[in-house]
Amino acid sequence: QVQLAESGGGSVQAGGSLRLSCTVSRYSSCMGWFRQAPGKEREGVAAIYMTYGSLRYAEAVKGRFTISQDNAKNTLYLQMNSLKPEDTAMYYCAASWRTASCLSARSSEYSYWGQGTQVTVSS
Repeated sequence: QVQLAESGGGSVQAGGSLRLSCTVSRYSSCMGWFRQAPGKEREGVAAIYMTYGSLRYAEAVKGRFTISQDNAKNTLYLQMNSLKPEDTAMYYCAASWRTASCLSARSSEYSYWGQGTQVTVSS
């Protein structure tokens, strides 16, 4: 059973920063961050394909968010800078062991999910 656990969420003012972490019980080269705001669909925020060092970001977060992975610690990170109120959501990390799923922005491509961590940005 693969387990993912997010941490690092919290409440910040607009313009602030947070770093989310996701520990995984088994290494995966295909991981991503998603978010879901109340009443909205889950959307892909960032994804990483470690085998090739490839990254993908949603347009809304490009230049502000950075995804990274520490293989030795089996930990995925999401550094979030210049946060905006519209970034408020529950953030989830996800993992896949299907290479065809790597870098996908579709939540259906990922088989394993964490419980989520709440990020709230006030104006």
